[in-house]
Amino acid sequence: MKHFGKILSAALLFVEFNILIPHITGISMRSAFFTPGRILASVFTCMAGFLVFLFINIFPALTLRKTSTVRNKILEDGVTLLQLFLITTVAESLMIILYFLFLRPDTPGGFAQSVRYLGALLLLILMESVLFWNGIIRVYATSVQLGIKWRIIGVACGLIPFVHIWALYRIITIAAGEAAFENEKFLLDQVRSQSRLCGTRYPLLLVHGVFFRDFRFFNYWGRIPFALKQNGAILYYGSQQSAASVADCGQELAARIRDIVQQTGCEKVNIIAHSKGGLDSRYAITACGAAPYVASLTTINTPHRGCLFADYLLDKIPEKVQKSVARKYNAALKKCGDPNPDFLSAVRNLTASTCESLNKKLPNHPDVWYQSVGSQMNCAASGRFPLNMAYPLVKHFDGANDGLVSADSARFGERFTLLTTPKGRGISHGDMIDLNRENIPGFDVREFYVNLVHDLKEKGY
Repeated sequence: MKHFGKILSAALLFVEFNILIPHITGISMRSAFFTPGRILASVFTCMAGFLVFLFINIFPALTLRKTSTVRNKILEDGVTLLQLFLITTVAESLMIILYFLFLRPDTPGGFAQSVRYLGALLLLILMESVLFWNGIIRVYATSVQLGIKWRIIGVACGLIPFVHIWALYRIITIAAGEAAFENEKFLLDQVRSQSRLCGTRYPLLLVHGVFFRDFRFFNYWGRIPFALKQNGAILYYGSQQSAASVADCGQELAARIRDIVQQTGCEKVNIIAHSKGGLDSRYAITACGAAPYVASLTTINTPHRGCLFADYLLDKIPEKVQKSVARKYNAALKKCGDPNPDFLSAVRNLTASTCESLNKKLPNHPDVWYQSVGSQMNCAASGRFPLNMAYPLVKHFDGANDGLVSADSARFGERFTLLTTPKGRGISHGDMIDLNRENIPGFDVREFYVNLVHDLKEKGY
């Protein structure tokens, strides 16, 4: 049974309403309720209720087989607890209101009766508080899809009557959808684990884009590498500088490729490169002699024809301002690990004029198979900052785009795939590397990469 805690919620309600409500009734009802024969039953019921309540808080969503990761199991448990909290709180509130309006006998009780009312209500509040905090801490600690936005909304609306119910409902809905989605992916990977869909002949080399690095504790590619490994992939990272010219990064990548081949004996690699990383990879293959060690190159949202809006900005922004911004960026990038960052060279290499020159110098190598992928947003609100700000500008100069790179500029190689969603937000430049770890309706980025690599395997790469 997947949600054992929900089944036991009926028992929890029974205990609360058959023990606590009679406790706050009038003297005549209490005298009838607490007969000698029922005292033992009342004690037993209270103990059973406590054990049920304790069990629910420890094992909210009891499962008989493993259906998810540990993190997602904690999330699922948190969702179950919040659902129980919402259900029981509403039910208790309605019953208490009905009781005081229609059922409570008109018997005087004085101060002692008021104390009993207060004690019973405090007990109910304590029980519900345990359910709520146990659930919300689990959800806040493990949910990815809530992001900062809904965590802040939850805290901000927590003390606003009625609004807090709406906020909690939205948090439960988002977290429950995430838990269900991750469970399905976990079971899918279990079923096909023996198939090794991503077990390519040559290992994968993931190459990052501009202004990012390959960090140990923050993966540029989000949840994608784990999904690929789950399906049999062997992968490495480019680890080139985050901000340098295409030529410099290309030389670093060529050295990295040779090092991988020499250390592992794998003969070649399949490169999957995002954004400027695609240009760096092309330079490594054609200009730095890495072609014999590369089986295929797949570029993701790479500006092969540059960005006209970059030409426009560099033409309009004063040189003094450009150098000032470059100094600050270079200083920050050095602290992040770049030995010799060059912000201006990285930006200038993304202009349409520079890319036109690069394309003439970097013809495709006949022994390497080339393909490309692009995506587009449906509106400015589709992307997060700063892509939502850049989208209108890029659209004005370059047409349909992902917030940075136009669909036409991303087109390259023997095969081109354009991704978007028929409705809603579309797919941004950051979505293609799972930058925000967001589950997008209509587009499963992890499954896309699994299928992409599986296709490379089918082609013999």
